[in-house]
Amino acid sequence: QVQLVESGGGLVQAGGSLRLSCAASGRTFSSYTMGWFRQAPGKERDFVAGISWSGGTTHYADSVKGRFTISRDNAKNTVYLQMNSLKPEDTAVYYCAEDRRPLRVGAFPVFPNEYGYWGQGTQVTVSS
Repeated sequence: QVQLVESGGGLVQAGGSLRLSCAASGRTFSSYTMGWFRQAPGKERDFVAGISWSGGTTHYADSVKGRFTISRDNAKNTVYLQMNSLKPEDTAVYYCAEDRRPLRVGAFPVFPNEYGYWGQGTQVTVSS
């Protein structure tokens, strides 16, 4: 049974930083692309950032490019999202997710239905 547990959310002022972590257990973490999504009230769950199973490829939503950085530590079964220069519009519940497909190659998965396991989410609130 795969478990993903996020941590690191909170309240921060605009311009500030937060680092989210997602600890995974239950299967071979290093074989799966990982993604971060976010969902604001009344909106759909949107892709934020992703990192390939090898760590060699990253992909970002245009809205966070240059501000957010995704990384992973396969020895610790953990994926991170460093968020800098936060804006009020970054306010949302942030979820980490694990790809459905092991050792994926080709197009980077950016849709929620391409991910098979999800964490419980962590709230990020950015005040103006």
